[in-house]
Amino acid sequence: MPKPVQLLPLPKARRLDDARVWTNVLADVPLFAGLNSRHLRKVAGLAKIRRFHEGATIMRAGEPGDAMYVILDGKVSVRPPGKRNVAVGIGGFVGELSLLDDGPRSATVVASEPSVTLCITRASFCKLMRTEPPMALAVSEELARRLRS
Repeated sequence: MPKPVQLLPLPKARRLDDARVWTNVLADVPLFAGLNSRHLRKVAGLAKIRRFHEGATIMRAGEPGDAMYVILDGKVSVRPPGKRNVAVGIGGFVGELSLLDDGPRSATVVASEPSVTLCITRASFCKLMRTEPPMALAVSEELARRLRS
């Protein structure tokens, strides 16, 4: 179960629908664990706020992955074929492997209630990784650590 998300005070000029204010949430996503604050801000700058109504399908198993989603509000149901459904709430994330390859989705994800997410697309993430080699190395090192454990 993910730890509760701590929201930092918002600068006066920022709004909740500005993805850059959610940098602290991205810091808790394991894929981004090795990134420094500058790189986290760059990733947050790529993100778009996406809202889903209850019952909306966010992704379907078997379809190519093109984005990941971090849950800012609400709850989603992850439905892997032939396995038990898993609820993912605030601070959780789905689809993170799609940032690294365009392989098929391993589960269908449906909004269990109205949900607000940060959406990061594979295309924008790959472009950033090409322009920021230290960031690409940090993400690769984190993946290697996870594969070893």
